[in-house]
Amino acid sequence: MLRSRFSSAFLALGFLCGGLLTSLYAQTAEEKAPEIPPPNYPKVDPAPWYEVDPAWPQKPAEFQWEAMPGIAVDAKDQIWIFTRSTPPIQVYTQQGKFVKSWGDDTIETAHHLKIDKDGNVWVADIGLHIIRQFTPDGEILRTIGTPGVPGEDKTHLNKPTDMAITPDGQVFVSDGYGNNRIVHFDANDNYVKEWGGLGIGRNEFSLPHAIDIDSKGRLYVADRNNARVQIYSQQGKLVDSWQNVVVPWGFWVKHGSNGADDEIWVCGCSPMPWLEHPDYPGAPLSCPPKDQLIMKFGTNGRLQQLWTIPKGTDGEEQPGDVNWLHCLALDSDGNVYLGDIIGKRAQKFVLRQRK
Repeated sequence: MLRSRFSSAFLALGFLCGGLLTSLYAQTAEEKAPEIPPPNYPKVDPAPWYEVDPAWPQKPAEFQWEAMPGIAVDAKDQIWIFTRSTPPIQVYTQQGKFVKSWGDDTIETAHHLKIDKDGNVWVADIGLHIIRQFTPDGEILRTIGTPGVPGEDKTHLNKPTDMAITPDGQVFVSDGYGNNRIVHFDANDNYVKEWGGLGIGRNEFSLPHAIDIDSKGRLYVADRNNARVQIYSQQGKLVDSWQNVVVPWGFWVKHGSNGADDEIWVCGCSPMPWLEHPDYPGAPLSCPPKDQLIMKFGTNGRLQQLWTIPKGTDGEEQPGDVNWLHCLALDSDGNVYLGDIIGKRAQKFVLRQRK
């Protein structure tokens, strides 16, 4: 028994001494270990970023902006904005100087806007259920659809959202809020064909909210409620589908030196569940959006650039955030112009990048 107690005591003493020795060794090693400074990280920003220009534009004091669903940049780097107020068409320089305005008597409810190769202005008017082409000074040149009369046939549209114009004057309409189809008209505004219909299938749409065309003539459709971008030939054949990456609201296609260099810019929000918001009963997907972003794709569907933007709080928006981002356009310097719905603004975001 005595030997057992002695062994236990000796073992306990051994553990205690071992612990003390370990502690002393660790303390000594810590005291002797040299301090290793953190890496000297290169302070560079390898990716481009954007800063808002809060002074852009210098809007005339008498102008009141409302929802801003359309924006475009012409060959002179003039920025055309399309607002649900008066005057609905306003033009500004890159520096923000006001140039001109028009459209009070010819436009009812703005949606998307385009500038064609000749500098003429195309608008989607969801209030009049038409697509119209204007001269740069606001003279009506062409009207597609029957003004003020919605429908779903060869001569009627129902809240068309956007249009894509080919170099030879053919027009593809995303018809849109009411009809969920793409309609093709020739250069004389004659009906050619259509495809689509409400649904979730490969050749169906749930709110084709925007449409654009690349250098090779391929059509990009923002199938918003289906959270995908659908790419078609002009014959209506589906050639690609970008799914599960964005809820698309608007496009800007920047043509490169050849078709492979085209940049397909998309604005909207990241995919999200369908929410029934009490303030927006019956609204489409992403009302309100959970975030706000712009994305640049190659024509092959590869994502090349992503930029997220703070979502503004209703009624408390600040420069540099956006609230229901609806449209985008780029000037020749790479600056981005954005229009939002609840924020009721057009804003310029200046490109910053490592030289």
